[in-house]
Amino acid sequence: MTIDVYSQYFSAECVCNEVPRRAVIVKLTCESGGGEVYYTVNISFFPHRDEEDYAVSYDAYAEKELFRKAGRRSKKREEAFLEELRTHADELAASLNGRIHWDAPLQEARRG
Repeated sequence: MTIDVYSQYFSAECVCNEVPRRAVIVKLTCESGGGEVYYTVNISFFPHRDEEDYAVSYDAYAEKELFRKAGRRSKKREEAFLEELRTHADELAASLNGRIHWDAPLQEARRG
């Protein structure tokens, strides 16, 4: 089972495949099954050509695994990962030569 613990769209800067990307979706995802659980932070920059364009492209995508272990989902663990989320997302953005504008969210955060 895959659950987006957190996801939110932000204004951003990135160029990938010669296409300017003006937005990013940032997610904390939990996957569990077979007695194992793991968490990842992932980002995907996309063009966001107008206020209604949320067509996420996956050619400017990066992911970082935070945790993998036997067990199940933990709210306490998730809160700790959320406290570190921006640091990990900024590292991923830098790996794509991009920048996330944390002070410019495009939508409210969604929690699952």
